[in-house]
Amino acid sequence: MHTIEPIGKIESPYKEKFSVPRQPRLVPSASAKLRLIGDASSREAVRGIEQFSHIWLLFLFDQNISAGWKPTVRPPRLGGNQRIGVFATRSTFRPNAIGMSAVELKGVDSEGSDIVLSIGGTDLVDGTPVVDIKPYLPYSDSIPDALGGYADTVPQTYPVIFSDCALDYLNKQPESKMKYQVIEQVLAQDPRPAYKKSKIDSKEYAVNLFDLNIKFVVEPTSVTVTAIDPF
Repeated sequence: MHTIEPIGKIESPYKEKFSVPRQPRLVPSASAKLRLIGDASSREAVRGIEQFSHIWLLFLFDQNISAGWKPTVRPPRLGGNQRIGVFATRSTFRPNAIGMSAVELKGVDSEGSDIVLSIGGTDLVDGTPVVDIKPYLPYSDSIPDALGGYADTVPQTYPVIFSDCALDYLNKQPESKMKYQVIEQVLAQDPRPAYKKSKIDSKEYAVNLFDLNIKFVVEPTSVTVTAIDPF
């Protein structure tokens, strides 16, 4: 038996699974860090990685491991009502709980004794363990004429409106412009469960991003941020 040990952990604005975009690069304004640990936290291990604009991250869906997996799942792109084989999806409930994401590599820095990779466009919850890094190679990894099956189209997005009180609170926060962009891009995807995507309800939802609790409602043609509180 082979044991896989994490080589680092993600530090991201997504404090819970509900707020995480369903694919990488859907929220381009969200920056994150990959903090390498143990023997992997070495300048030698990342020598030359700055030559690449993007990297593949292989990681563990650590919050789902105890839940196990099933041969079929209900992907959100099919409304959450139709079952399909787990290997025909990117479901987080998998036999070995392994995921992968292609993300932008923004830089490599030292923070004390730690080696830290700055990344963009991530779709990983804060604290996610990463088990490997590989460079993204455009000549072989990009396949322009590939077929995307049932997920061949770009997901629908909605305009996001901020209430006056939410905007006033946000404007008083550090890095308010960046946080505004991330909140807007996350909520534009409508993070509600898949079975509610085609429905308009009166419920007020909340997502935790950065150190903020973002409350919102989904309306027929838009998403409205009703309030922002400390998380």
